[in-house]
Amino acid sequence: MSEQTLDAYAPNKIAELVEHVGVKKAGLPVIPTIMLGLLAGVFIAFGAMFFTLVMTNQYMGLGSARLLGGVAFSLGLILVVVGGAELFTGNNLIVMAWADRKVSTKKLLRNWGLVYIANLIGALGAATLMYWSGTLSLGGGVVAETAVEIANIKVGIDPTQAFIRGILCNVLVCLAIWLCFAARDVAGKILAIIFPISAFVALGFEHSVANMYFIPLGMLLTDGGISVMDFLRNLIPVTFGNIVGGGLLVAIVYWSIYLKDYK
Repeated sequence: MSEQTLDAYAPNKIAELVEHVGVKKAGLPVIPTIMLGLLAGVFIAFGAMFFTLVMTNQYMGLGSARLLGGVAFSLGLILVVVGGAELFTGNNLIVMAWADRKVSTKKLLRNWGLVYIANLIGALGAATLMYWSGTLSLGGGVVAETAVEIANIKVGIDPTQAFIRGILCNVLVCLAIWLCFAARDVAGKILAIIFPISAFVALGFEHSVANMYFIPLGMLLTDGGISVMDFLRNLIPVTFGNIVGGGLLVAIVYWSIYLKDYK
Protein backbone atom coordinates (compact mmCIF):
# COMPACT_ATOMS: atom_id res chain seq x y z
CA MET A 1 0.00 0.00 0.00
CA SER A 2 1.41 3.36 -0.98
CA GLU A 3 2.00 5.87 1.78
CA GLN A 4 -0.30 8.91 1.63
CA THR A 5 1.00 12.38 2.38
CA LEU A 6 -0.52 15.76 3.13
CA ASP A 7 2.61 17.62 2.06
CA ALA A 8 2.02 20.40 -0.44
CA TYR A 9 2.78 19.69 -4.09
CA ALA A 10 6.13 21.06 -5.27
CA PRO A 11 6.09 23.96 -7.79
CA ASN A 12 7.10 21.74 -10.73
CA LYS A 13 4.16 19.43 -9.96
CA ILE A 14 1.86 22.44 -9.64
CA ALA A 15 2.89 23.52 -13.14
CA GLU A 16 1.92 20.10 -14.50
CA LEU A 17 -1.44 20.20 -12.70
CA VAL A 18 -2.22 23.72 -13.91
CA GLU A 19 -1.41 22.73 -17.49
CA HIS A 20 -3.53 19.57 -17.26
CA VAL A 21 -6.51 21.51 -15.89
CA GLY A 22 -6.01 24.17 -18.57
CA VAL A 23 -6.39 21.52 -21.28
CA LYS A 24 -9.59 20.24 -19.67
CA LYS A 25 -11.02 23.77 -19.32
CA ALA A 26 -10.29 24.60 -22.96
CA GLY A 27 -12.04 21.40 -24.06
CA LEU A 28 -15.14 21.85 -21.92
CA PRO A 29 -18.39 21.93 -23.96
CA VAL A 30 -20.12 25.27 -24.50
CA ILE A 31 -23.12 24.82 -22.16
CA PRO A 32 -21.15 23.72 -19.08
CA THR A 33 -18.60 26.47 -19.75
CA ILE A 34 -21.33 29.11 -19.85
CA MET A 35 -23.13 27.76 -16.78
CA LEU A 36 -19.93 27.59 -14.76
CA GLY A 37 -19.07 31.09 -15.98
CA LEU A 38 -22.42 32.39 -14.76
CA LEU A 39 -21.74 30.84 -11.36
CA ALA A 40 -18.33 32.49 -11.14
CA GLY A 41 -19.83 35.91 -11.90
CA VAL A 42 -22.34 35.42 -9.09
CA PHE A 43 -19.73 34.01 -6.69
CA ILE A 44 -17.39 36.97 -7.16
CA ALA A 45 -20.40 39.26 -6.70
CA PHE A 46 -21.11 37.59 -3.35
CA GLY A 47 -17.58 38.45 -2.28
CA ALA A 48 -18.11 42.02 -3.50
CA MET A 49 -21.38 42.28 -1.57
CA PHE A 50 -19.66 41.11 1.61
CA PHE A 51 -16.80 43.56 1.01
CA THR A 52 -19.23 46.45 0.60
CA LEU A 53 -20.94 45.69 3.90
CA VAL A 54 -17.68 45.23 5.79
CA MET A 55 -16.29 48.53 4.45
CA THR A 56 -19.36 50.47 5.60
CA ASN A 57 -18.79 52.76 8.60
CA GLN A 58 -15.26 51.49 9.16
CA TYR A 59 -13.31 53.29 11.88
CA MET A 60 -10.37 50.88 12.13
CA GLY A 61 -7.95 52.94 10.07
CA LEU A 62 -7.13 52.59 6.37
CA GLY A 63 -4.91 49.51 6.43
CA SER A 64 -6.86 47.51 9.00
CA ALA A 65 -10.22 48.25 7.38
CA ARG A 66 -9.03 47.32 3.89
CA LEU A 67 -7.41 44.14 5.21
CA LEU A 68 -10.71 43.11 6.78
CA GLY A 69 -12.53 43.99 3.56
CA GLY A 70 -10.04 41.88 1.61
CA VAL A 71 -10.68 38.88 3.83
CA ALA A 72 -14.42 39.31 3.24
CA PHE A 73 -13.94 39.59 -0.52
CA SER A 74 -11.97 36.32 -0.48
CA LEU A 75 -15.34 34.59 -0.17
CA GLY A 76 -15.76 35.00 -3.93
CA LEU A 77 -12.68 33.04 -5.01
CA ILE A 78 -13.24 30.46 -2.28
CA LEU A 79 -16.65 29.73 -3.80
CA VAL A 80 -15.15 29.60 -7.30
CA VAL A 81 -12.33 27.21 -6.38
CA VAL A 82 -14.03 24.96 -3.85
CA GLY A 83 -17.55 25.11 -5.27
CA GLY A 84 -16.42 24.88 -8.88
CA ALA A 85 -16.84 27.65 -11.47
CA GLU A 86 -15.13 29.18 -14.50
CA LEU A 87 -13.57 32.57 -13.75
CA PHE A 88 -12.03 34.63 -16.56
CA THR A 89 -9.14 35.94 -14.50
CA GLY A 90 -8.19 32.51 -13.20
CA ASN A 91 -8.53 31.02 -16.67
CA ASN A 92 -5.70 33.25 -17.84
CA LEU A 93 -3.55 30.40 -16.51
CA ILE A 94 -4.67 28.33 -19.53
CA VAL A 95 -1.85 30.23 -21.27
CA MET A 96 0.51 27.62 -19.78
CA ALA A 97 -1.13 24.85 -21.81
CA TRP A 98 -1.28 27.17 -24.84
CA ALA A 99 2.44 27.92 -24.59
CA ASP A 100 3.12 24.18 -24.48
CA ARG A 101 0.98 23.77 -27.64
CA LYS A 102 -1.53 21.57 -25.84
CA VAL A 103 -4.29 24.13 -26.35
CA SER A 104 -4.82 25.98 -29.63
CA THR A 105 -5.23 29.75 -29.86
CA LYS A 106 -8.79 29.19 -31.06
CA LYS A 107 -9.69 27.08 -28.01
CA LEU A 108 -7.99 29.53 -25.66
CA LEU A 109 -9.92 32.51 -27.04
CA ARG A 110 -13.14 30.47 -27.16
CA ASN A 111 -12.86 29.70 -23.46
CA TRP A 112 -11.98 33.27 -22.52
CA GLY A 113 -14.78 34.72 -24.63
CA LEU A 114 -17.50 32.41 -23.32
CA VAL A 115 -16.35 32.69 -19.71
CA TYR A 116 -15.95 36.47 -19.84
CA ILE A 117 -19.46 37.00 -21.21
CA ALA A 118 -20.93 34.50 -18.75
CA ASN A 119 -19.08 36.16 -15.84
CA LEU A 120 -20.51 39.51 -16.96
CA ILE A 121 -24.07 38.20 -17.13
CA GLY A 122 -23.75 36.52 -13.73
CA ALA A 123 -22.34 39.65 -12.12
CA LEU A 124 -24.96 41.90 -13.71
CA GLY A 125 -27.70 39.56 -12.54
CA ALA A 126 -26.30 39.56 -9.01
CA ALA A 127 -26.09 43.38 -9.01
CA THR A 128 -29.71 43.62 -10.15
CA LEU A 129 -30.93 41.20 -7.49
CA MET A 130 -28.95 43.03 -4.82
CA TYR A 131 -30.52 46.31 -5.93
CA TRP A 132 -34.02 44.82 -5.82
CA SER A 133 -33.43 43.00 -2.51
CA GLY A 134 -33.61 46.12 -0.36
CA THR A 135 -30.66 45.03 1.77
CA LEU A 136 -28.64 48.03 0.64
CA SER A 137 -30.93 50.07 2.91
CA LEU A 138 -29.32 48.48 5.96
CA GLY A 139 -28.17 51.07 8.48
CA GLY A 140 -30.46 53.71 7.07
CA GLY A 141 -28.96 53.42 3.59
CA VAL A 142 -25.28 53.67 4.51
CA VAL A 143 -24.50 50.40 2.70
CA ALA A 144 -25.93 51.87 -0.51
CA GLU A 145 -23.79 54.97 0.03
CA THR A 146 -20.70 52.76 0.33
CA ALA A 147 -21.65 50.93 -2.88
CA VAL A 148 -21.97 54.23 -4.75
CA GLU A 149 -18.66 55.46 -3.34
CA ILE A 150 -16.88 52.28 -4.47
CA ALA A 151 -18.31 52.58 -7.98
CA ASN A 152 -17.41 56.27 -8.26
CA ILE A 153 -13.85 55.61 -7.14
CA LYS A 154 -13.46 52.89 -9.75
CA VAL A 155 -14.78 54.91 -12.70
CA GLY A 156 -12.56 57.80 -11.61
CA ILE A 157 -9.34 55.81 -12.02
CA ASP A 158 -7.12 56.92 -14.90
CA PRO A 159 -7.19 54.24 -17.66
CA THR A 160 -3.42 53.76 -17.53
CA GLN A 161 -3.56 53.27 -13.78
CA ALA A 162 -6.53 50.94 -14.21
CA PHE A 163 -4.47 48.84 -16.64
CA ILE A 164 -1.52 48.63 -14.24
CA ARG A 165 -3.79 47.86 -11.29
CA GLY A 166 -5.36 45.12 -13.41
CA ILE A 167 -1.91 43.61 -14.01
CA LEU A 168 -1.03 43.62 -10.32
CA CYS A 169 -4.44 42.26 -9.35
CA ASN A 170 -4.31 39.22 -11.55
CA VAL A 171 -0.75 38.38 -10.61
CA LEU A 172 -2.09 37.89 -7.08
CA VAL A 173 -5.31 36.17 -8.18
CA CYS A 174 -3.45 33.67 -10.36
CA LEU A 175 -0.87 33.12 -7.62
CA ALA A 176 -3.77 32.36 -5.25
CA ILE A 177 -5.03 29.73 -7.69
CA TRP A 178 -1.47 28.47 -8.19
CA LEU A 179 -1.13 28.01 -4.43
CA CYS A 180 -4.49 26.18 -4.34
CA PHE A 181 -2.98 23.52 -6.59
CA ALA A 182 -0.29 22.98 -3.96
CA ALA A 183 -2.91 22.18 -1.31
CA ARG A 184 -4.28 18.67 -0.83
CA ASP A 185 -7.40 19.55 1.18
CA VAL A 186 -10.15 22.19 1.30
CA ALA A 187 -8.74 23.96 4.35
CA GLY A 188 -5.40 24.34 2.61
CA LYS A 189 -7.06 25.77 -0.49
CA ILE A 190 -9.00 28.32 1.55
CA LEU A 191 -5.88 29.41 3.40
CA ALA A 192 -4.00 29.69 0.11
CA ILE A 193 -6.69 32.01 -1.25
CA ILE A 194 -7.13 34.42 1.66
CA PHE A 195 -3.73 36.13 1.78
CA PRO A 196 -3.19 36.90 -1.95
CA ILE A 197 -6.80 38.00 -2.42
CA SER A 198 -6.79 40.11 0.75
CA ALA A 199 -3.60 41.72 -0.50
CA PHE A 200 -4.96 42.72 -3.91
CA VAL A 201 -8.15 44.13 -2.40
CA ALA A 202 -6.38 45.99 0.40
CA LEU A 203 -3.91 47.50 -2.06
CA GLY A 204 -6.67 48.77 -4.35
CA PHE A 205 -5.86 46.68 -7.42
CA GLU A 206 -8.54 46.12 -10.07
CA HIS A 207 -10.37 42.88 -10.89
CA SER A 208 -12.46 42.90 -14.07
CA VAL A 209 -15.13 40.46 -12.87
CA ALA A 210 -15.54 42.19 -9.50
CA ASN A 211 -15.99 45.47 -11.38
CA MET A 212 -18.75 43.85 -13.44
CA TYR A 213 -20.69 43.90 -10.16
CA PHE A 214 -19.41 47.02 -8.38
CA ILE A 215 -19.88 49.53 -11.21
CA PRO A 216 -23.27 48.36 -12.57
CA LEU A 217 -24.62 48.40 -9.00
CA GLY A 218 -23.43 52.00 -8.73
CA MET A 219 -25.14 52.72 -12.05
CA LEU A 220 -28.43 51.40 -10.69
CA LEU A 221 -28.11 53.33 -7.43
CA THR A 222 -27.24 56.65 -9.09
CA ASP A 223 -29.91 56.35 -11.82
CA GLY A 224 -27.65 57.43 -14.67
CA GLY A 225 -25.02 59.22 -12.62
CA ILE A 226 -22.53 56.62 -13.82
CA SER A 227 -22.75 55.90 -17.55
CA VAL A 228 -22.05 52.83 -19.65
CA MET A 229 -19.03 54.65 -21.08
CA ASP A 230 -17.73 55.23 -17.54
CA PHE A 231 -18.08 51.49 -16.97
CA LEU A 232 -16.24 50.58 -20.17
CA ARG A 233 -13.43 53.09 -19.52
CA ASN A 234 -12.68 51.09 -16.40
CA LEU A 235 -13.51 47.57 -17.57
CA ILE A 236 -11.53 47.52 -20.82
CA PRO A 237 -8.10 48.54 -19.45
CA VAL A 238 -8.61 46.44 -16.32
CA THR A 239 -9.44 43.38 -18.47
CA PHE A 240 -6.31 43.76 -20.58
CA GLY A 241 -4.28 44.34 -17.44
CA ASN A 242 -5.69 41.15 -15.93
CA ILE A 243 -4.65 39.21 -19.06
CA VAL A 244 -1.09 40.56 -18.89
CA GLY A 245 -0.81 39.90 -15.17
CA GLY A 246 -2.18 36.37 -15.20
CA GLY A 247 -1.28 35.20 -18.68
CA LEU A 248 2.18 36.70 -19.01
CA LEU A 249 3.59 37.42 -15.56
CA VAL A 250 2.34 34.20 -13.96
CA ALA A 251 1.50 31.60 -16.63
CA ILE A 252 4.32 32.30 -19.10
CA VAL A 253 6.90 32.85 -16.36
CA TYR A 254 6.12 29.54 -14.65
CA TRP A 255 5.84 27.74 -17.99
CA SER A 256 9.33 28.97 -18.95
CA ILE A 257 10.72 27.78 -15.61
CA TYR A 258 9.09 24.36 -15.25
CA LEU A 259 7.61 23.21 -18.57
CA LYS A 260 9.60 24.71 -21.44
CA ASP A 261 11.90 22.24 -23.16
CA TYR A 262 15.38 23.82 -23.32
CA LYS A 263 17.02 20.86 -25.07
